[in-house]
Amino acid sequence: MTTTDAAAAADAHTAAADAHTPAASPVPAPLDGAKLKADFPLLTREINGQPIVYLDSAATSQKPHSVIAAMSDYYDRYNANVHRSAYFIAEQATTQTELARQKVRRFIGAAHTEEIIFTKNATEALNLVVNSWGRTNLANGDAVLLSLLEHHSNIVPWHILSAERNLELRWIPVGDDFQLDLSNLDELLEGVKVVAISAMSNVLGTLPPVSAIAEAAHERGAVVVCDACQFVPNRVCDVASLGADFVAFSGHKMCGPTGIGVLWGRRELLEEMPPFLGGGEMILDVSTEGFLPNTLPWKFEAGTPPIAEMVGLGAAVDYLSGVGMEAIAAYEEDLVAYAQKTLKDKFGDDIAIHGPADGPRGGSISFAYRDIHPHDVSQILDQYGVCVRAGHHCAKPLMKHLGAQATARASLYLYNTREDIDCLAEALSKASEIF
Repeated sequence: MTTTDAAAAADAHTAAADAHTPAASPVPAPLDGAKLKADFPLLTREINGQPIVYLDSAATSQKPHSVIAAMSDYYDRYNANVHRSAYFIAEQATTQTELARQKVRRFIGAAHTEEIIFTKNATEALNLVVNSWGRTNLANGDAVLLSLLEHHSNIVPWHILSAERNLELRWIPVGDDFQLDLSNLDELLEGVKVVAISAMSNVLGTLPPVSAIAEAAHERGAVVVCDACQFVPNRVCDVASLGADFVAFSGHKMCGPTGIGVLWGRRELLEEMPPFLGGGEMILDVSTEGFLPNTLPWKFEAGTPPIAEMVGLGAAVDYLSGVGMEAIAAYEEDLVAYAQKTLKDKFGDDIAIHGPADGPRGGSISFAYRDIHPHDVSQILDQYGVCVRAGHHCAKPLMKHLGAQATARASLYLYNTREDIDCLAEALSKASEIF
């Protein structure tokens, strides 16, 4: 089966699914986090004799039975390479991976399947943009605008290119309210060729106004690159409404496996970009004189892809779609509000929460507790089965702005409950006794 045939088969399968998909309810049904927890096998474990309380989903989410089963089914029943052979299980593998691409397209509201590029993670997706689009379109002295909220994956590739091209890197600051300070956005955008912006901070939970920033950037002819790693798993994502030209996210943060990421890009931009990697699959022809690259999306998917991971990501999209992204967002908003109130009521001025105090925000709650080092806080919480991250969260420019070397971070997801937050608060109180 050719890549085109497989894509056509997946298109037909998805069109049939679209026809039988009921319209989304305008009011999301209440979500039962305790019930959903049963779908995730790891969450039945005990740590140090305590039921596990997993509060690190901003780093990686847990995986439901359905995702694990889908990947196991691939290995058990149709393990073969894709886009290369005509025998039955190879055709089945090809169809399933292209079906996963269709599922992702629908999930993020993309208009064209060929705009969905599979990568090994969001970091590779962002590097693809910088190394293909950036090297083609940016020259010495060109300006790039980033925000202080960015993860290193949306900073370091620009630094690398800047070292070669002498780019001017500008920064959107963060205000005392933990929101982006856009008061001088017009000045910052003057002469800018590209804007790199996060849709949700992995440290603060801040939700920048990406669509408004993108609109202002486009008025000046700039291209917008969006890191949506935290946004896509937790909010309804429609790339047309988001307004960016490129959007990157990872499977492992949205109940899918590690080793799989996605780059969505506007088709006209992707078509103009040169390949990022060379090898098998990304070519139509090769001779001793040169090569002809493949069409989208395979032009950017050199070599054997992460087949089981693509299948697993498709299953994760099915799972999240079944729960409902509107319901997930509403549930997390309530959970975050409960967590902030619980921690402030219990610990008062002993705890400092870095992030918006109210209004829409993501589920990452970064905090400092008294003068106890975040790594010590994390180790104490672990003794009570509570899993949080401690560190700079791959956001050192932001941490410097906050005046912190590190923070502890509890990040919430659809399988967390108010009881988990109560366990966090109770375990955190033990840190006072120890220190």
